[in-house]
Amino acid sequence: MPADLHLSTDVSLAAFNTFRIPARAKRYLRVTDPAQLQAVAADPALAALPRLVLGGGSNLLIARAEVDALVLHMALAGKEIVGETADAILVRASAGENWHAFVEWTLAQGLGGLENMALIPGTVGASPIQNIGAYGAEVKDRFHALTVFDFADGAIRVMDAAACRFGYRDSVFKHAAGSTLVVLDVTFALPRAWTPNLRYAELAQAVAGIAAPGARDVADAVIAIRRRKLPDPAEIGNAGSFFKNPVVTREHCARLLDTWPDLVHHAQPDGSEKLAAGWLIDRCGWKGKSLGRAGVYPKQALVLVNNGGATGEEIMALARAIQADVEARFGVRLEPEPVMV
Repeated sequence: MPADLHLSTDVSLAAFNTFRIPARAKRYLRVTDPAQLQAVAADPALAALPRLVLGGGSNLLIARAEVDALVLHMALAGKEIVGETADAILVRASAGENWHAFVEWTLAQGLGGLENMALIPGTVGASPIQNIGAYGAEVKDRFHALTVFDFADGAIRVMDAAACRFGYRDSVFKHAAGSTLVVLDVTFALPRAWTPNLRYAELAQAVAGIAAPGARDVADAVIAIRRRKLPDPAEIGNAGSFFKNPVVTREHCARLLDTWPDLVHHAQPDGSEKLAAGWLIDRCGWKGKSLGRAGVYPKQALVLVNNGGATGEEIMALARAIQADVEARFGVRLEPEPVMV
C-alpha cells in the first residue's frame, strides 16, 4: 500500500451518516486529493476491494454493524466562479463541499438558481448522484457538467448532462454503468435572467407578502419551511425523505381518487400522476408511530427517524412494514431514496 494514502482501519461511521447508525468501516480513507484515488486504483490489493464512496452520509442507510469495504470519504474542497455563457454564470464546487453552504455562497455572490434546494443535507458531490431536488427544482435544472475519476481505467474525465442520465432522484451513478465513477466536482449554470420558481403553493404563500421576492427571499422561505417540517439530523438521526414520491398511471390515480378524493397528486408532463408518499404513509396510520427504536417523524410521515440506538436493520424493518401497508391499501409500491449498504 502506498505510504501516503494514510488508510485507517476499524473506523466508526456513526458521525459520517445522518441516521447515526453505529457501524464501523474495516478500511477508511479520507480523500482530499484526486491523486489518492489514482493511488488506490494503482494498488492491486486496494483496487480489488469493494468500495463505498461516502459524502455527507445524508442519503445512506447502513444495515450492517461492519462495512467490509474500502470507505472513500470525499473531502475535496473548493468553490469558484469559473466562467460564463450567454445566459448563465458557471460556478464549480468540489465534491466534499457542504451543499447548503455552497447554496449560501452562490447567493452571497448575487447568483440565484439553487435557492429552492437550500438546507438539503449532504455534499455537492452527492447532489447529481441523487439528482436532489425540492420545491419544484432539481439539480439537473441548473447542471452544466461534472468531473469524475473512473476506477475502470484510472482516467479523469468530464461528463455532461446527457452522460449523467438524470431521472427523478436518479442518475447513471446509481446503476451498473456508473459504478466505477467517483464525482470530483460539479459545475452549475446559474441564470443571468433569474426569476423565482414558485410552483409549489406552500412556497408561493410564504413569499406572498413580498412585492418582488429575490433569490435570498425564496431561500429564507425554503429554510423556514424545512426547519418547521423536518428534523435536524444533528438532533434526531434521519436521512430526510426516506421514500420517493411514487408515479402511477392516470387511470390508477383516478381509481384512488374515487375512494380517497383528498389524495395528493400532481399531473406529470407524460400524463402520469405523481403521488405524495407522505400522504399515503399518513393514511396508513404510521405518522408518529414507532417500530422498536425506529420511528416515523410526527411532523412529516415521509421521514423515518432513529429514536436512539436504532440499528440499520431496525430502520429497514420499519421501512418494509410501511411499504407493505401502503401497497396493500393503495396498490402502490414505495421505493426508498437512501442508498442501502
